[in-house]
Amino acid sequence: MNLQTKADFTALMHKFLDPLKPYYSAGCARLHLGETGVTYNQNAIELEAFSRPLWALVPFWVGGGSEPEFETIYRKGLAAGADPENPEYWGTTGEYDQCYVEMAAIACGILTAPEKLWTPLSDTEKQNLAAWLGQINAHTIPDCNWQFFRILVNLALKSVGMPFSPELLEDGLCKIDSYYSGDGWSTDGASVQKDYYIPWAIQYYGLLYSKFAADTDPRRAALYRQRAQLFAQQFVYWFDANGAALPFGRSLTYRFAQNSFWAACIWAGLEPLPLPVMKGLIVRNFNWWLGQKMFDRDGILTIGYCYPQMYMAERYNAPGSPYWGMKSFLLLALPDDHPFWSAEAAPMPALERLKPMPYANMLVQRRAGRVTAYAAGVNEGHGHGQFPEKYAKFAYDTRFGFCASRSREVLNQAAPDSMLAFVIDDNVFVRKVSKTWEIEAGAVTAQWSPFPGIEVTTTITPTATGHCRHHEIDSSFDCEAYDCGFAVPNFAPGYAESVENDTAEAHCDTLRCTVRGRGEAVVIGCDPNTSLYFTNVHLPAVKYHIPKGHTGLDTEVFDEAD
Repeated sequence: MNLQTKADFTALMHKFLDPLKPYYSAGCARLHLGETGVTYNQNAIELEAFSRPLWALVPFWVGGGSEPEFETIYRKGLAAGADPENPEYWGTTGEYDQCYVEMAAIACGILTAPEKLWTPLSDTEKQNLAAWLGQINAHTIPDCNWQFFRILVNLALKSVGMPFSPELLEDGLCKIDSYYSGDGWSTDGASVQKDYYIPWAIQYYGLLYSKFAADTDPRRAALYRQRAQLFAQQFVYWFDANGAALPFGRSLTYRFAQNSFWAACIWAGLEPLPLPVMKGLIVRNFNWWLGQKMFDRDGILTIGYCYPQMYMAERYNAPGSPYWGMKSFLLLALPDDHPFWSAEAAPMPALERLKPMPYANMLVQRRAGRVTAYAAGVNEGHGHGQFPEKYAKFAYDTRFGFCASRSREVLNQAAPDSMLAFVIDDNVFVRKVSKTWEIEAGAVTAQWSPFPGIEVTTTITPTATGHCRHHEIDSSFDCEAYDCGFAVPNFAPGYAESVENDTAEAHCDTLRCTVRGRGEAVVIGCDPNTSLYFTNVHLPAVKYHIPKGHTGLDTEVFDEAD
């Protein structure tokens, strides 16, 4: 899709949002998009689907756009959803309530487009909405990026003269400040993993705050902008020259929210990279996503990644969750004469071949525009679903993607790409989390245990043609282990596979992965719909016998992508 002008980006917004119109409730406060369940109730599910389009519509209105049908829907919906006497009332909230997440888009609407979402309301409707939003100040919220939801709500309430909590506003900001690690990276509260919650949450909301509070809190506003400058120098390494962003971490069903950090930089008047370069990052990422099968037959975004896929979903992925990606449309708030609209999308800048990111717990390699991240396996352990797959593989790649297991019962269901998979009593055990790790200029080393009685130290060293793995294993019993490469789509044009002594290979016209080691070469046929990129994949690997005692293994992985 040609994405150059403001009209082009507006048309893209309509492509995402217009298919939603038939599914709003009679009172417009709810949006029902599917039947799958999550950890929160139907009230929150339908509020989420209602609220998230505002991340695009509000900037569209701020930038001078007009869409009477959506304006009517959201004026009616805010009035109905916040009215305790209305059957579509969003409800009384509780501790750690999902509704607090969805308040943020409404708060930003009040802050930046009050003439659309606040002024048209009657006095009673305003009181109702303020009271409903104010519930966030009466309950406990998680100590993580959710603090920004309370911050934004209190800024919004303050802006329209409604009761707010300056104490909780400051408390939230202090918590956010305490998460900072370095090089622009923060933790997401107590969660040790580094993922897209830094760009599309911590950094994104920090840039919003830097404008909303530029006069009232200039110190923090400047600090958040400085951190965004630093972060951009790291985050640019996550983007492939073809537009794909690194598939890594949780909440990947938010898809093109991957580019929302760049949109926030531009909106905030920040240029950590030249404006044409940031435009190129955004345009290519959007177009890469438009080339994937992310819509259903009605044009509604699905839960999944490159196609509808539930194995990779978290327990909080509801039918409306993918519309978190609308945050990338913050660009539409830019005035018509902003240089962004006339700038040409520039290619990727010159970047280092190897980029150690100690604060992100990974080493990133770039080859011919392609991105491979060698992860240290750092995560909180028992998270929201499939954390070993999302954080603990040895390598993540923008051309190959990765697999989310269907089960750990057998290898084909485990689909353990880029993992050393131990088979014990017919069950598959992999790295879940690393105990210790070190990110060096040319290697990543981590200590981990897949199973009681087995301790492993793995060193990953990138090469010009892939990477080498060295494993030091101490086992209390005999077992088998499979050192697996990247998964290759086996129904793709030109697919072939081979097994010769110690070397296994799978390739198609565009991808090739070869795995070599002093063991038995095998190719594993993974269950359908385990890969985030491809519906069917096969996995080259080397099978090793692990005797009781100490064993050293060396495996070479060669990979190519056109």
